[in-house]
Amino acid sequence: MKTPQKPTPTPQTSPRTPLKAWLRERSEFGVGALLFLLGVLVLTDALTLDADLAGRGPVGPATVPLVVGCGLLVVAVLLSVDVLRGGRGEAEAGEDVDLTEPADWRTVLLLAGVFLAFAVLIGPVGFPVAGALLFWGAAYALGSRHVHRDPLIAAALSLLTYVVFDKLLGVPLPGGPLMGVI
Repeated sequence: MKTPQKPTPTPQTSPRTPLKAWLRERSEFGVGALLFLLGVLVLTDALTLDADLAGRGPVGPATVPLVVGCGLLVVAVLLSVDVLRGGRGEAEAGEDVDLTEPADWRTVLLLAGVFLAFAVLIGPVGFPVAGALLFWGAAYALGSRHVHRDPLIAAALSLLTYVVFDKLLGVPLPGGPLMGVI
């Protein structure tokens, strides 16, 4: 005769857990929401443009932003409807991302700090120096630890980018203290 098994206690779950699980399974809603907000922003900006219709004709500077904003709204709605009907995005064949692992916030925060430092430093020190720090900092944040090679490659990339944009393409970039040297 078998002895009755004691039921294993189930952990108490918060009432928000089913909602979190539902949203996690339908994470494409985040993309839809982002597209919707971007569409609203583009449409708002397009509708506030000051354009003289008589001087420019029927196609003015707001035409393309209006079309793009409407397109973003349509895509956001279609994506949301597809997700509600059970559609899911398929992973690429070569994608090796494990979605069950947590995000690497250290790398994200390092990259955000590097971009913020670049934005603050580009005015006072110029693009060549700020760009070199950006390239080196991004390489470091993404895992490269070649302390002698990375700064040299970052400086070369930054100078090359500055010369191509500022001198060859005519897109003015701040030179900073190196303005007279380059």
